[in-house]
Amino acid sequence: MKALAEKIVEEDIEGGTAVELGSIDWRTFPDGFPNLFVNDAHGVRDRHVAFLASFHSPEVIFEQISVIYSLPKMFVASFTLILPFFPTGTSERVEREGEIATAVTLARILSKIPLSRGGPCSTLIFDIHALQERFYFGDNILPYFESGIPLLLNRIAELDDADNIVIAYPDEGARKRFGVFFKSYEEVVCTKVRDGEKRLVKLKEGEPAGRHVIIVDDLVQSGGTLIECQKLLSRLGAMKVSAYVTHGVFPNASWKRFTASSGAGGQGFYKFWLTDSCPGTAENVSGVAPFEILSLARPIAEALQV
Repeated sequence: MKALAEKIVEEDIEGGTAVELGSIDWRTFPDGFPNLFVNDAHGVRDRHVAFLASFHSPEVIFEQISVIYSLPKMFVASFTLILPFFPTGTSERVEREGEIATAVTLARILSKIPLSRGGPCSTLIFDIHALQERFYFGDNILPYFESGIPLLLNRIAELDDADNIVIAYPDEGARKRFGVFFKSYEEVVCTKVRDGEKRLVKLKEGEPAGRHVIIVDDLVQSGGTLIECQKLLSRLGAMKVSAYVTHGVFPNASWKRFTASSGAGGQGFYKFWLTDSCPGTAENVSGVAPFEILSLARPIAEALQV
């Protein structure tokens, strides 16, 4: 998360407090377990301290949790955890006996963050997958849920065809989630239907013909649903099809499916906007068409003002 942290520090909030960048030595003992050191631990006393976390892989969660649990005990004035992407959000419920809702487990772990001198830990999360997950957190943490959609709205306003935009949702759930942000735009809603062993994407409502259609969702994994939506919208006469997701997870470098060099012509997407909530993806797709990164640095810097 170093690149995003540096951008946050560079943000100039009018009348706001400057943000300083601290450092931690991330080392390991010979057996592979973490050997961690917070530099200038005395310097954080009586300061408002924030930790910018990335739980993009299970292997890195333990070492970060160790630091997160320690910082509030260093006599800090307050402690904020910035976790742009809550990675277990897609595993939030049990549909049959034996399934494990790992989102609940992670919320419980974060709910045990020690109190600082200022009280419970504040936690900033962007576009959590299921809104009901806010109720998974205990009373010793103050979760603050933000969205990356305002960044997209600002970018749309800069487009040459800003007056010809239609917002599309891959399913009704995405519409319920994000429709409140796009009340001034016409909408297209897709839906998934089962055809034997296949799941097909069909148009539920809206008219994409002749318009620049932007598909909006919270995250992308393999990108299969987005690709099927693009094919459908293009067949129905969309002039351009773009996509926005807050969290570009893209396991196994599946983002390559959307590039021209993949042999698929970029899957026909005009633009694909992501935030830098998943640092590995942001680094990999930087400067690679059709991707464009919308940085969370500004909203994070604003949230840190005290």
